[in-house]
Amino acid sequence: MAKDKLVTPSYCFLLAANFLLFFAFYLILPILPFYLSEVFQAENSLVGIVLSVYTVAALCIRPFSGFLLDILPRKPLYLLAYFIFTSVFAGYMWAGVLSLFIAFRVIHGLSFGMVTVGGNTIVIDVTPSSRRGEAIGYYGLMNNMAMSIGPMVGLFMHDAYSFETIFTCSLISGSIGFLMACLVKTPKKEPVESEPISLDRFFLIKGIPAGISLLLLSIPYGMTTTYVAIYAQHIGISVNTGLFFTFLAVGMAVSRLFAGKQVDKGRITEIISAGFYVVCTCFFLLAACGTLIKYNAMFTNILFFAIPLMLGVGFGTMFPAFNSLFVNLAPNSKRGTATSTYLTSWDVGIGIGLMSGGFIAQYISFDVMYFSGACLTVLSAIYFRVRVTPLFHKNKLR
Repeated sequence: MAKDKLVTPSYCFLLAANFLLFFAFYLILPILPFYLSEVFQAENSLVGIVLSVYTVAALCIRPFSGFLLDILPRKPLYLLAYFIFTSVFAGYMWAGVLSLFIAFRVIHGLSFGMVTVGGNTIVIDVTPSSRRGEAIGYYGLMNNMAMSIGPMVGLFMHDAYSFETIFTCSLISGSIGFLMACLVKTPKKEPVESEPISLDRFFLIKGIPAGISLLLLSIPYGMTTTYVAIYAQHIGISVNTGLFFTFLAVGMAVSRLFAGKQVDKGRITEIISAGFYVVCTCFFLLAACGTLIKYNAMFTNILFFAIPLMLGVGFGTMFPAFNSLFVNLAPNSKRGTATSTYLTSWDVGIGIGLMSGGFIAQYISFDVMYFSGACLTVLSAIYFRVRVTPLFHKNKLR
């Protein structure tokens, strides 16, 4: 029996638009602290606050993004958010005072929250349901490719070029991505009967248990991506810790090539459970590195970079499966709400990881921080097995 066609012009344009959007985002990500301290003479504590308003703004808009994408035509909203997101790169160059830069940062976060929910929803609209997991996997692969290339290019450019040149490159990348997004052809959206405003229009109620499991899982992920470089320096890892993120991206890229196909065979909960085993093991090993390096430094250095590779495989396996799980719990008219609930759960956990990780590391130790994160992944895995899995099989719509 022939497979439904996945590779269409619209799908390819959407992949290109997603890569170019995230490349523009990751290109400036590592140089923004330098920009704020060198141009505005901002102190480290203020830099952290300025950069975090982006995440807060994205988190605030996501539930409303899903609601709007479900009741209005999706492509115009996606394009509007993409256009605003891209235009802000020019705004950063024009911001002569810090308060104006912060305002642009808020607008950037709001548009990012909308455009990511829009893109994740449209990719489901333009691909056959029989290959949805595969489609989501390749779509997410574009994020990983941008994450592995963007920061490295940004830091290289920081050494050789001006901030204006880097912002201009992000503006060009976003502009080309916007043109790619304009070429995407989406199916005509069926009219939806107006429903009374309720919590279920902003959050997928049936997806809340899965959201709790995902939130617990994302807390140690937030701790890792934020503090792993400091942790490596603290315990004495001698190799460039930038490779940690490269291996993480490679692991995610490799896993997405096969995980989506398994999701399309209906093995959603099985794939997530398998990913939990890998991720739990990785976080316990990461917590143990501080002790292991005292006994064998060479082995620990090798282990430290094997961990992100396997961590990438674990998370890369789980992402498309979790996304499909939320979508399968919602009717077609609430795909946007399902996607925003998925992304909101992840973002809240990342935020908790940022705050709690810094507190634990400062007042106790990095080892305890990662051990606590590993314990949370075990708790998440148990909750997923006992609570989420039976509820999903009872309530799934497809």
